[in-house]
Amino acid sequence: MKPIYEEYIDYINEHYDECGAAAHELMDHLRHSSVAYHGRCVYTLLVPKVFLRDEVSRFEYIVNTTYGIFEKVIREYLENPEYRKVFPFSDELQELILTDRGYKTLLPIARFDIFYNEDNGDFKFCEINTDGTSAMNEDYVLSGAYDINPAHRHVKQSHTLKSRELYDSWVKSFFDIYSSYKKKVDKPHVAIVDFLATGSITEFEEFQRRFEKAGHSCEVCDITELVYDGKKLYSKTGHAIDVIYRRAVTSDVIKRKDEVKAFLNAVKDENVCIIGAFCTQIIHNKWLFKALHEEPTQSLLTEEERDFVKKHVPYTNILSGDYCDIKSVIAGKDRWLIKPLDSYASKGVYAGCDCSAEEWEEHIRHCEGHDYIYQEYCPPYRTKNISFIDGTDGFNDYTNMSGLFVYNGRFAGVYSRLSTGGIISSQYNERAVPTFFEDI
Repeated sequence: MKPIYEEYIDYINEHYDECGAAAHELMDHLRHSSVAYHGRCVYTLLVPKVFLRDEVSRFEYIVNTTYGIFEKVIREYLENPEYRKVFPFSDELQELILTDRGYKTLLPIARFDIFYNEDNGDFKFCEINTDGTSAMNEDYVLSGAYDINPAHRHVKQSHTLKSRELYDSWVKSFFDIYSSYKKKVDKPHVAIVDFLATGSITEFEEFQRRFEKAGHSCEVCDITELVYDGKKLYSKTGHAIDVIYRRAVTSDVIKRKDEVKAFLNAVKDENVCIIGAFCTQIIHNKWLFKALHEEPTQSLLTEEERDFVKKHVPYTNILSGDYCDIKSVIAGKDRWLIKPLDSYASKGVYAGCDCSAEEWEEHIRHCEGHDYIYQEYCPPYRTKNISFIDGTDGFNDYTNMSGLFVYNGRFAGVYSRLSTGGIISSQYNERAVPTFFEDI
């Protein structure tokens, strides 16, 4: 355990009632903040994540190496018809993936979710999020609210702790990417686009403010309400859209394609700049982890990159009798977890270690052959933390996940989540804490 974490724990133990009251005050603050929307609110704990300078260098190495691998995979897919056969995409999705994005960057924004061991710097990937990448607002609000926590105020007396700015830095990266767009205009109108009934609306509104602060006109748009006249894409307000910050995830777009025809037709006709383009789906789909371990992808990589994949990308395959021995997956319950091929927010994810033998077999039988993967379960790094508000007593061990934000190929910051279970699910057991970086 890092000494700085011990400082938090010691203070909380010595001022237990004060910290308990502060935990309730902090939670009340969050319930009345922009992290409360669509009937849910982020829950937090009283020990934040603190990373040191050498850990930042480690994160930069992870991002740089991973991004380089992903660029190779995307480029090979776009240029090599034979390589496209590696991935299970429909003709309809492949058409979107191959549509010319019109700018240089292949993967504008992502969050690489990893199980990071703070004791030795080792890690395993959990999953990759691309255009729907979110939670900038959670980190922003939590970091600002954490002075309610007396343990944090105490630790700050002897440590300089800073959070990473994740809004303005994305606006800058966004326009760095747009600068290479072949049809760019001098004063583009920006639309932040998603299915607003389920999207992170308060986060979108903050991004809108940051785009406007930087001098760019911007609005938040429901993707189902866009209008296309064959030449220009328009918002519901009638404003012509030059460039889209896409937050609508690809699986939702495809599932609801009849509701988003205007958007899709404008993209196919290359009459709007979309950041990011649909080629990012190659990286978002969980088939990627299977492909990385196999030929022909292995031949695209350097020896160092192949070793990186072997060490850090968990073994992944299709949950089907055509690809695996289903009985052995059932019998090896604690070795595996299962996930939908193309989903997000931990929907439909089950870890064998969290299930009884009967529950695990039931999940496997139900999901077998239905676009599910089974994946090596990586025992996550665990740390002591405390809630005060969820009915548990004292400090408990929590699973940790570090989400590395990646803006235009560069490490931008970390979203830190914890849970008491084997997986971290926003639907059930997720807790988020602010991430600070010690300036030493």
